[in-house]
Amino acid sequence: MAVYTEVSFSRASALLQQLKLGELRELRGCAAGIENTNYFVTAVHGNETSEYVLTLFERLSFAELPFYLQLMQHLARRGIAVPEPRANAQGDLVFDVEGKPAAIVDRLRGRAELHPTPQHCAIVGAHLARMHLAGADFGPTQPHLRGLSWWNQTVPVILPYLNPAQAELVLSELAYQNELASSSPYRLLPRGPIHADLFRDNVLFEDSGDVPRLGGFFDFYFSGVDHWVFDVAVCLNDWCVDPNSGAHHATRSRSFLQAYQSVRALSDAEIELLAAMARAGALRFWISRLWDYHLPRQARLLQAHDPGHFERVLRQRIAHTDWAAAAVGLA
Repeated sequence: MAVYTEVSFSRASALLQQLKLGELRELRGCAAGIENTNYFVTAVHGNETSEYVLTLFERLSFAELPFYLQLMQHLARRGIAVPEPRANAQGDLVFDVEGKPAAIVDRLRGRAELHPTPQHCAIVGAHLARMHLAGADFGPTQPHLRGLSWWNQTVPVILPYLNPAQAELVLSELAYQNELASSSPYRLLPRGPIHADLFRDNVLFEDSGDVPRLGGFFDFYFSGVDHWVFDVAVCLNDWCVDPNSGAHHATRSRSFLQAYQSVRALSDAEIELLAAMARAGALRFWISRLWDYHLPRQARLLQAHDPGHFERVLRQRIAHTDWAAAAVGLA
């Protein structure tokens, strides 16, 4: 959540008035993340003080945005803990702010847990399964824009920046994923709206004593219609690996997957391809971090991510293939 586009206090205030959210009291730029411009907004309406997030979308278009915001609205109304977008009197969710498409959503309570326990992983796994089921009847459709076709387009762009070993790895894994996508088990994978970026910093927990309590999932702006198991794999690659080596963490993975399957059982095809989808998830984020690192955009408060982390995760996933069966209780 870097700041690429500066928003004045008066412009933000006018948007709050349009949405009947009250009087703007505070507008603060957010430093985390790299895709969009984000501000924390504090507003007063009568005797109540409310917190929101104002997002200006730097890469997504006015045409693409309704899918994400309508999905969040759909999930929120089905009891999934996500930020609900705020609409104007006409029901519009997307607005023009400084020439960019923008939205205001409720700010969730809590903080990110960057050192999760198996209990945290179980909570996220179960809620992810509920989110998948709640989104199954969501009508609008839009491809996952950072899926396989994007990998194929982006690898040639980043290739000149890689050393020979990295180039060999990214090309061989991309070939593997392209071949996998034409296989029969791949075509049997259940599909629906996915978050596609449910890292530890996109989940909040509220302080509640000894038992963690979920605050919610946020930052749905990479979501799209894709395989549910890819969403699972993305989570396993962040919540359930060693942060230094990228190695698989068996206990957290079992907790995550057992909780997920207590809500929605994985299909035979999903179990068969879970290890391959973990490789796919690692490849996706290695590519995107290489792209952001070597071809950065200028922004106030920008914090780039280390691309080397997901190179290590990918190498671990390729070298060790027997973890998935144990994690789902088959070994």
